[in-house]
Amino acid sequence: MTWCRASWGLWLWLSMQPGLVASQSIYTCVDAKGNRLTSDRLIAECLDREQRELNPSGTVRRKVPPGLTDQQRADQEERVRQAELERIRRGEEVRREQALLERYPDQAAHDRVRAASLLQIENTIKTAKKQVELLLSQRQPLDAEMEFFNGNQARMPAALKSKLEDNNAGLAFHRRLIAAQETERTRLNVKFDEELNRLRPLWQASASTAR
Repeated sequence: MTWCRASWGLWLWLSMQPGLVASQSIYTCVDAKGNRLTSDRLIAECLDREQRELNPSGTVRRKVPPGLTDQQRADQEERVRQAELERIRRGEEVRREQALLERYPDQAAHDRVRAASLLQIENTIKTAKKQVELLLSQRQPLDAEMEFFNGNQARMPAALKSKLEDNNAGLAFHRRLIAAQETERTRLNVKFDEELNRLRPLWQASASTAR
């Protein structure tokens, strides 16, 4: 039940009902129109503003903050969601950092892995370049033989055409392999540089903790 401008009358009535006074709380507020409202439960007209819950003696038991609008509630939920995402992100970052430290306890370990990875790439490039040189050397007599036919493929023997096709395919394959390995070398160097930048402060922090 809700009364407007009836606080004192309510208190007078309550004072004559000792059993009720001992058990009941009263809520009061001023609505948007300036009216003082009082009720035995939270007041719907004041959900957007502070309400006061009173003891039977009339003293303030607690202040009830205003409820949230739909937009405020959505904003609050979004803040909570973003905070949870940040907590998860930071947890994953800490785990990645710990994994890095376990794999690379110091810079010497990191340098060894980097050197081994790059050496494998350099060896692949070196082997592919030797194959290109070999194919180019094999190509010289084929080009000379092709000149005999003035480049006219229709007059070339099938064996010569097959050798030329195989040579072209081999050259294309190994040149693509070299380009891919050079790209991978660049990528690995960037990766190891980024790891090193992340690891240096971790190593420093770990050394400080160990002291």
